[in-house]
Amino acid sequence: MRTPRPTDRAWLYAVLGVYLASGLSISAWLVRVPAIAGELGLSAGPLGMLLLAQTVGAFLSVSASGPVVMRLGAQRTLWLTFALMMVGGFGLAAGVTLLHSVAVAGIGLGLFGLGQATYSVAANVQGAAVERALRKQRMPLMHGCFSVGTVLGSIVGTAMTALGVSVFAHMAGVYVVVIALVIVSMRFTRHEGGDIQPTTTGLMAIVDQRGGPYTVRHAWQERRTVLLGLFVLGMALAEGAANDWVALALTDGYDASASVGAIGYGLFVTAMTTGRLLGTGVLNVYGRVAVMRVACGLAIVGLAGFVLSPWLWLGLIAVFVWGVGAALGFPVGMSAAADDPVRASARVSVVSTIGYGAFLGGPPLLGVLGEALGVRNGLAVVLVLVVCSLFLVPQLATPKREPRAPDGDSEPHLRGPLPGEDER
Repeated sequence: MRTPRPTDRAWLYAVLGVYLASGLSISAWLVRVPAIAGELGLSAGPLGMLLLAQTVGAFLSVSASGPVVMRLGAQRTLWLTFALMMVGGFGLAAGVTLLHSVAVAGIGLGLFGLGQATYSVAANVQGAAVERALRKQRMPLMHGCFSVGTVLGSIVGTAMTALGVSVFAHMAGVYVVVIALVIVSMRFTRHEGGDIQPTTTGLMAIVDQRGGPYTVRHAWQERRTVLLGLFVLGMALAEGAANDWVALALTDGYDASASVGAIGYGLFVTAMTTGRLLGTGVLNVYGRVAVMRVACGLAIVGLAGFVLSPWLWLGLIAVFVWGVGAALGFPVGMSAAADDPVRASARVSVVSTIGYGAFLGGPPLLGVLGEALGVRNGLAVVLVLVVCSLFLVPQLATPKREPRAPDGDSEPHLRGPLPGEDER
């Protein structure tokens, strides 16, 4: 008997679960980095080299994510990459606690990064398909669930650390919960091509205006898609730079204590989560372009205030404003890339690749710059890129029509704006 097709609402909740699982999975080991260093006997330098394994794995993954998602579809990609994440996570935990092996821990981190980056791209493709089905902005809510997952994971990890629970026992417990969450959630997902016009036969059969199948390579050649990627690049770097450097920038640039640095990071994460959870409703009322002009403005004001302020209290306020402003950039960029359902998977994968590349690669490069100028002054580069994102906001408006297909089909791919979308 044929399995009933999940409802749009069930599909939304399933994708929210997929995002929540990602946040929990990452925070399970991020929050235990000091314990990992202690159990393996690593100083800051060797620890940095160990963590580099995750970054290398993620870079290799994100560079191939578009073709993988296009070939396998987002559902199968999620299953495959989630399996890699879990093998890597358990490998890391076993290498730290059971084997005391830096090599095994590094291989585990590398596998985790290899799975997680493409898992995120596939989740964005699923999320964009849910938005099309519901005809409502929901991507910020999905990314908000990721943020909630990181917060919950950090709380659990802090408690496990205080109780003296080993890295393996803590991570294994979290991953058992995550595995159950993903298994249940994936039962209610749908193929992202399910809402494509009946004139197509599937994602790989999409016809490009130059003839032949529409692929990721074609998406890379589209002006709007690349500009959307550049918009996301600036906003993703604003987020990634804060995650990696805001605590150190407070202690180094403001001569604050380590506890104040931790408070600053907590303020930023709280602002990001708040902005994403509340931003969904605002986007549906006022539209992408109007909201993102304000959001980019807030990010610019927050970053400028943080870099230039002579007072710590103002710097902390600026961190919160910065976080609220940066919260919506990545998810709104994903939604804009998915405006045409026929070409959504390829375009979302391209924009995701650019965004995650900036998120992963930007902060280490800022570290080199911060070594020369100071961490707080180095963040001025991020400010310049967010200003560039502000000028690219008009690209978020929904195009009224796509190029005509070459096969004589007189019906161009049309899609009216989602409720609240702003065409100005």
